[in-house]
Amino acid sequence: MLFELTAEQSGLREIAAAYAKDTLMPDAQKREDGHDIEPETIKGLGDRGLLGVNIRKEYGGSEAGVVGYAVAVREIAAGDPAVAVTMAVTNMVGEVLQAYGTKEQRQAYIPKLTSGEFFGGAFALSEPAAGSDAGALATRAERVGDNWVINGEKLWITTGDRAGVVVVWARTGGAGAKGISCFLVDGGAPGLSSGKPEEKLGLRASHTVSLSLADVTVPHSAMLGQEGEGFKIAMMALDGGRVGISSQSLGMAYGAMNRAREIMLSDKQHGATQGMLFKLANIGTECDAAWLLALRAAWLKESDQPFSREAAMAKVYATEAANKATQQALQIGASHGHMQDSLLSRYFRDVRVTRIYEGTSEVQRIVISRSLLRDAQSGVSA
Repeated sequence: MLFELTAEQSGLREIAAAYAKDTLMPDAQKREDGHDIEPETIKGLGDRGLLGVNIRKEYGGSEAGVVGYAVAVREIAAGDPAVAVTMAVTNMVGEVLQAYGTKEQRQAYIPKLTSGEFFGGAFALSEPAAGSDAGALATRAERVGDNWVINGEKLWITTGDRAGVVVVWARTGGAGAKGISCFLVDGGAPGLSSGKPEEKLGLRASHTVSLSLADVTVPHSAMLGQEGEGFKIAMMALDGGRVGISSQSLGMAYGAMNRAREIMLSDKQHGATQGMLFKLANIGTECDAAWLLALRAAWLKESDQPFSREAAMAKVYATEAANKATQQALQIGASHGHMQDSLLSRYFRDVRVTRIYEGTSEVQRIVISRSLLRDAQSGVSA
């Protein structure tokens, strides 16, 4: 069993870490205060191969695999978690297109995503009455001649107001998961409109919006995959997305730990108390354990092995460990961390949502327990 990164993965980590430290972190507070990310920041990700880490080179990707992607997301999240969200969603959209798109769809969209020509991609699944239960969505697409006409409302869509392409899930058949299909809708398409960005606890620079689709008309060639495959596509994307969220949350956790260490070492008057030392030890131990879970899930996906349970385990453990780590780091930082514009307070606010999006902690536990019970019924021991 190997625990070392390959030369390619290490190189990608160095590229991401340098961009995070030199470019993202110095202006992260300005982006938060302005509730916006500059297009040149996204272009910088594209120039460094970070918008298509697991995308083939023929489409402008780095082709560095899922482990490389996890490593890169962790580094970018340490520099600016809001930028890491846009990076992660754009990578997800690119991977979905690579896996299920036609040659024409891949050529039309993926290079614009990986290069940063598009500000990003968006993933329009959640709805007012369909959050964790994707099978309950109500947005409909009706076949009209050679076109599909889409009507519905979407909620909590990252970069939904700025994306170059939006992956939209809509019901084309009856009730339940089998009646769902998937469509590619260009940003700015007639009938597609967004609400104003939500005022959130954290990740304030990343836009999260509602989307309204009023008679949005797309050709049949805009369907992604086959009719009725939408739920399968969503589950594939969410499983992979959970690896990214695990890495994102740990980027913040390790960033908070590093800042807490700096504060402890610089406190010449009081020094580090035993309580502070124990908190630091717990943060380091739990984050390393979570990181190994994330790497296991990433490696399984990269190896084309089943990884749904492992991705759920990584997400629930990593996000909860990261939330605890930022809280403990804030306690170590004391007055240094309590200010609104401190790095520790930003990590503390930004990390909270990781236990919610891409499936809540409760949903992850359902996925894990069902998988364990299936194994028991099949005679597979733990």
